[in-house]
Amino acid sequence: MSGRLEGKRAFCTAAAQGIGRAIAIAFANEGAEVFATDLDGSKVADLTDHGIAATDGLDVRDTAAVNAMAAKVGDVDLLANVAGFVHHGSVLECSEEDWDFSFDLNVKSMHRTISAFLPGILRRAQTGSGGAIVNMSSGASSIKGTPKRYVYGASKAAVIGMTKAVAADFIGDKVRCNAICPGVVHSPSWEARVEALGEEMGGYEKAKDWFVSRQPMGRIAQPEEIAALAVYLASDESGYMTGAAIPIDGGWSL
Repeated sequence: MSGRLEGKRAFCTAAAQGIGRAIAIAFANEGAEVFATDLDGSKVADLTDHGIAATDGLDVRDTAAVNAMAAKVGDVDLLANVAGFVHHGSVLECSEEDWDFSFDLNVKSMHRTISAFLPGILRRAQTGSGGAIVNMSSGASSIKGTPKRYVYGASKAAVIGMTKAVAADFIGDKVRCNAICPGVVHSPSWEARVEALGEEMGGYEKAKDWFVSRQPMGRIAQPEEIAALAVYLASDESGYMTGAAIPIDGGWSL
């Protein structure tokens, strides 16, 4: 541990697996007191073995539950918004229900957590070095149009817009807000997408090779690589950075 987040209190969503889990562990390894949540609280309980201070279940689509969680946890310095869903399809495969669900989980959930936790972040910022919000967007957003990612891309573009709006509103209050825009990352959800595609392409390995073939670096990212960027954005090292949407995609969006 190098202590880059020493003395900070952090709240993380979607910490059961993939990027969210990697971020929660990375924050704790850097000295933060981390509160990690996921929809199913039992899936984050083991994180206490990795230095996480506390875990709990949280449905980020439930405004009352998010507000209650903010009251329970208390003031924090850092907020990592990771919860999201990847819908597969064009506008012709996107029902109104698909649209509403994607925007509720991918965008409005962040509105809920920011609304609930920002007052406490502002309070902590007055007496400390400042607070930071890290929102998980995607390369498939306003950065790059991606086939079969219609509502996902639209919702992740909205995350970038929301990030910039929050950054602009609180730029003078020692609170920064930035967005991470990953490419393809190895995670259980990615594995599920590969398996589903494999059914169409004639096998898991064929689908996996297809995913990898689209990557300029010839591989996909590991969650820990995304978490390393989140640590930087949460730390005082990035104290002059706010409102940024940072691609971390191995050159995919070039």
